[in-house]
Amino acid sequence: MQIQHLRLHSNPDLHDFVMIFVGMAVYAVGFMAFIFPHQIVVGGMAGFSTLVYFASGGLLPVAFTMYAVNILMLVCWYKTLGRKFVVRTVFGATLLSGMIALIEGYFTSHPPLVTDMTMSVLVGSVICGIGIGLYYSHKGSAGGTDIVAAVFEKKSNISIGRTMMIIDVTIVACSFFLPFDGDMDARIQSRVQTILYGWASIIIYSFIANYMVGADKQTIQFMILSTKWREIAERITHESGRGVTVFEGRGYWTGETREMLIVWCRRYDANQIYDIVRNVDAGSYIIQSDARSVYGNGFDPLRLKKHSKKQDS
Repeated sequence: MQIQHLRLHSNPDLHDFVMIFVGMAVYAVGFMAFIFPHQIVVGGMAGFSTLVYFASGGLLPVAFTMYAVNILMLVCWYKTLGRKFVVRTVFGATLLSGMIALIEGYFTSHPPLVTDMTMSVLVGSVICGIGIGLYYSHKGSAGGTDIVAAVFEKKSNISIGRTMMIIDVTIVACSFFLPFDGDMDARIQSRVQTILYGWASIIIYSFIANYMVGADKQTIQFMILSTKWREIAERITHESGRGVTVFEGRGYWTGETREMLIVWCRRYDANQIYDIVRNVDAGSYIIQSDARSVYGNGFDPLRLKKHSKKQDS
């Protein structure tokens, strides 16, 4: 198992592909097995395709609508989005639509696995959030509202996150107008409940996905004080690929001067930094703290929001 793990990480593209595949498989199961059977409309292209499925009386499968609309949007906005985004999204949309198509027939013809709606939606939302977090954190994209949000970001000052939230909330609200047998009072009692379930699902899976994506991008700051600072700095630079900054510090009581190392790295690099310091000098002082934002080479690019003329005036 250890040999396979090392081989997998030796090829970043293969590792990303595997994790995108796993993430989309997890999402497909969470959505189709736990949320869809209770006729709950969620956000994204899955929610829009659910609307189309129930509005057409089941004539248009969820997987078909997801794939067709994704491809149509990519063709219309190809020049705006760029080749790299389009190719990556076509791959993700094809993969996710294919997975949903494989299991859709079973879950549309069988009763829900979990009969209690609240528990089923809760479990499904958690599973979907894990799936989204997995493929997003490895540069995967399933299209849908991602495409619309990316277009809005390029043509306006509206952020991707805000655009996606507005679209998702609107898609869920549209489920109120789905075909319904009963008067308006019965429709309100039934649809308002499912809409609230849909909005709650968005909050749950968005929180989990954001947490997973943010955890990988969390920046850690190390402050290391050791007499073997040169060897530690050498190994950190060559083994982890992270830069090291050296400061000279002086102890107040002893009056002695020592070199202090400062290292910024991602959370997934932290264990390697600890191992290097422990192996070189187990008696060294090491302080770890979370860095709120680090911009620059090797971290996040510094982006400034464009201000409109109205704001400037």
